[in-house]
Amino acid sequence: MYLADSRTTADTAGRDSAPGRRTAVIPATVLTLGAVSLITDVSSEMVTAVLPLYLVTGLGLSPLGFGLLDGVYNGVSALVRLLGGRLSDRGDGGHKTVAAVGYGISALCKPLLLVAHSLPLIGAVLAADRTGKGLRTAPRDAMISLACEPGGRGRAFGVHRAMDTAGALLGPLCAFLILRAAAEGYDAVFTVSGCVAALGVLVLLLFVPGGQPNPTHGPRPRRTGARIPLREVLRRPGVRRLTGCAMLLGLTTVSDSFLYLTLQRRLDLPEAWFPLLPLGTAGTFLLLAVGLGTLADRFGRRRLFLCGHLALLGAYVLLLAPLGGSPALAAVVLALHGAFYAATDGVLAAATADAVPRAIRGSGLAVVQTGQAAARFVCSIAFGAAWTAWGDRTALGAAAAGLLVSAALSALLLRPSPTDATPEHAR
Repeated sequence: MYLADSRTTADTAGRDSAPGRRTAVIPATVLTLGAVSLITDVSSEMVTAVLPLYLVTGLGLSPLGFGLLDGVYNGVSALVRLLGGRLSDRGDGGHKTVAAVGYGISALCKPLLLVAHSLPLIGAVLAADRTGKGLRTAPRDAMISLACEPGGRGRAFGVHRAMDTAGALLGPLCAFLILRAAAEGYDAVFTVSGCVAALGVLVLLLFVPGGQPNPTHGPRPRRTGARIPLREVLRRPGVRRLTGCAMLLGLTTVSDSFLYLTLQRRLDLPEAWFPLLPLGTAGTFLLLAVGLGTLADRFGRRRLFLCGHLALLGAYVLLLAPLGGSPALAAVVLALHGAFYAATDGVLAAATADAVPRAIRGSGLAVVQTGQAAARFVCSIAFGAAWTAWGDRTALGAAAAGLLVSAALSALLLRPSPTDATPEHAR
C-alpha cells in the first residue's frame, strides 16, 4: 500500500509540475477567494497603515518595543500555520471550515483595538489577529491550488494576489481619508476596519464552495480517515528545500513597517502622509502580480522567487545610498518593494503546491509558510534591537549584507538534484 501511495504521489507531482500546461480561464473559486482577500485586506491594511505611527508616535514605544510587537504580529502566525494546514487536510470541506474560522477570529480582533492602549493588551490583540491569519492562509492557498490546472498555478495565484493587493491598495487610502476627516482618527479607523472584515467573512461563507473537484485528475478521492503523518510531508525533498530557502531569506527580510519608517525618516515625511507609503508597494504589486505569476509558470517558480529577493536587496541599497530624500527615491524604493512581493508571495505557494500531492496540500503549504513566518519573526525582533542599539542605517546595512548571503545560499539549495521528481523542480 505504501508503494502504491508513493507511485501515486510521484505521478501527481509530475503532472502538477508541467510548466507548459496553462488554463485560459481562472476558476470561479479563485476569483471568489480573491474577492474575500480583497475585502479582508482593506480591513487589515487600514490598521497596518496606521499601526506603526500609532504605536511609536501616539503611545511612545521605542523601536525595540515596536520590533517586539511586530515580531508577535508575525511570530504567532508562524506558530499556528502548521495547525491550520493539518486541520484543513482532514475531510472534505476542511479547507473552507478552517479558513472561515481564521477569517472570523481576525474580524473579531479589529474592534478590540479600540480598548487596548497598553503594550500587553495590544500585543494580545495582535497575537489573536495573527492567529486567525495563520489558520486561514494554508487552507486558502490549498483551495486555490486544487481549483486550477497545475500548469497555470502561477497565474492563478497571481490573480488572487492581485485582488488581495487591490485591498492592500485601498486600505491605506481609506485610513488616510478617515484620519483626515474624523476627530478620533485612530478609533474611527479601527471601527470601520472591523465592519469591513465582517463583510469578508460573510462572502466566504456564502459564495466559496466547501470542496472542489480536481480539474486535472477527476473528482476528489473519498477520504479514508487515515492521515498522512507530518514526517512524510517533511521527508519530501522539495518541501525541505523550499522551507530552508524561505527561512534563510526570511531571516533578512525587514518587515514592511520598519521599511516604511526608515523611508519616512529619509524623506522627513509629515506624519499625516505616512499611511500613503504602502500604496506605492501595493500599486506595484497589483500591476505586476498576474504578469510575474504567468512568467513563473514559464521561467520557473523557484528562479523567480530568488529574483524577487534581489529586488528587495535593491530597495535596501537605495535606502542606504547617499542620494538625498527626493520623491524619486521613494518611488523607486516602493516600486522595488512591490516587485519583491509580486515575484515571491504567490510564486512560493505555487512552487510548494508542485512539491506535494493534493491529500496533504494544506500541510505542505503550512510547513513552508511556517518556516518563512518564523524566520521573519526573528528578523523583526533582531532588526528592532539593532535599530535601538546602532541606528536604522547600521541595522539596514546588516540586513542587506545578510540578504545577499542568504540569496547565494538559497540558489545553491535550490539547484537541480537527482532526487527531484520532475524537471520543474529544477527550474
